[in-house]
Amino acid sequence: MFMKSHLELSDNQFESQFENYQLPPSIFTHEAHLRLAWIHIKKYGVDVAINNIKGQIKNYVRSIGEEDKYNETLTVAAIRIVYHFIRKTPLNSFQEFLTKNQKLKTEFRELIFKHYKTNIFSSEIAKREFLEPELLPFS
Repeated sequence: MFMKSHLELSDNQFESQFENYQLPPSIFTHEAHLRLAWIHIKKYGVDVAINNIKGQIKNYVRSIGEEDKYNETLTVAAIRIVYHFIRKTPLNSFQEFLTKNQKLKTEFRELIFKHYKTNIFSSEIAKREFLEPELLPFS
């Protein structure tokens, strides 16, 4: 069966397939990254989610030969931003959560730049290590 979207999987299936490098790279989109953060925060809390996801994404990109795509600052910042929205709209379905928080999908770069003046998307330092926000701290 060819999978077109991560939404074809249950949260547990999605989490397991990603962790075991079985998720096709073509469906590991920005939205799928948000879902991974949402699942981990809901299951494990934000601090454990950050540790889990950093390790899993590093391993995943290594498994597909795309190590240069990993960005430590972006990964942590995205999880912190998702956590902020979870606290605002605590829903039990990722699709409902994303529907209520379309900014995560449509204005993500703008959300990042509320926290950073550094362009963390292209910074080599930001890719290697977490940079604290210069503008607005994550609460």
